[in-house]
Amino acid sequence: MTATIRPAEKRDVPALAELIEEIERFYGAADTDIQPLEERLAQVEEALFGSPPLAAALLVEDDAGDLAGLAAYSFLWPAAGSSHSLFLKELYVRDSLRRAGVGARLMEELRAVAAARPGCGRLEWMTDRDNPGARAFYRSLGFAEYEGKVVYRVDPRTR
Repeated sequence: MTATIRPAEKRDVPALAELIEEIERFYGAADTDIQPLEERLAQVEEALFGSPPLAAALLVEDDAGDLAGLAAYSFLWPAAGSSHSLFLKELYVRDSLRRAGVGARLMEELRAVAAARPGCGRLEWMTDRDNPGARAFYRSLGFAEYEGKVVYRVDPRTR
């Protein structure tokens, strides 16, 4: 099976909203944790196509033209000095295309996006320490883990 990688377009919002539910379930979300479809549709459209957009995404299409994966990213400033970085938030490939080189192709496309953007000095991402599959995938591409940062996360609506 082959795959095409391309930037997300507004017409992709419904398929992306469905894929996001699949990603949530992949990470173990229960039915009660899944955001209603209408909310997902609105948030995907706002995030990728609002004014200004909050993020961007590269999409993977399979032979049938169905969405089979994504790389969602944003640019962050500042990175080193006054440069900025491309931050990969989510890399996901459906089972049908896993272990077929699609994830590696997505990473190469992200490198190209970062390299083409003036002032972008880094491509950064995170994975959970208890996700040996993801860690092995990144190692197989020659990426070393960076031990220098501690990640903090807080819900802005709670104290």
